[in-house]
Amino acid sequence: MIRESACAIFLAAVMAVAPTLGWADTAPPPNPATTAPASDPAPQTQSRFRLLMIEQAGCVYCRMWNNDLGPIYPKTPEGQIAPLERTDLHQPMPGGVTLTGGKAIYTPTFVLLDNGTEIARIEGYASEDFFWGLLGQALQKAGADLPSAAQ
Repeated sequence: MIRESACAIFLAAVMAVAPTLGWADTAPPPNPATTAPASDPAPQTQSRFRLLMIEQAGCVYCRMWNNDLGPIYPKTPEGQIAPLERTDLHQPMPGGVTLTGGKAIYTPTFVLLDNGTEIARIEGYASEDFFWGLLGQALQKAGADLPSAAQ
């Protein structure tokens, strides 16, 4: 009972402050990748790699990633090598995606795909530095040709 009360108080405090930070307001705008019917095929790309972002409405950390990195990701070497695809946690996976690490539980979860098969996973989002470091390591391990400036 005490633990539940402490959690409720903490959650209330976070929710009271979060809107003033600018990243916990309303749900993100509709995204065609997350609102499209499950039968839609995955976007066709020239790259063998894709980065699948699994998100959900109301996810504060998804909002942080969208604000911090969403606009610049496609312009980065990593974004060119592994174009971003989005899906909702509560929807079926896009066609042609095989998760080897099981169903995602946390959001955001970033799944690096090689020809549609999971080869690495980043669960959560803490900061730009951690994200870029983990994604860079995963791409290098997979044999992606990252420029030295992105390493």
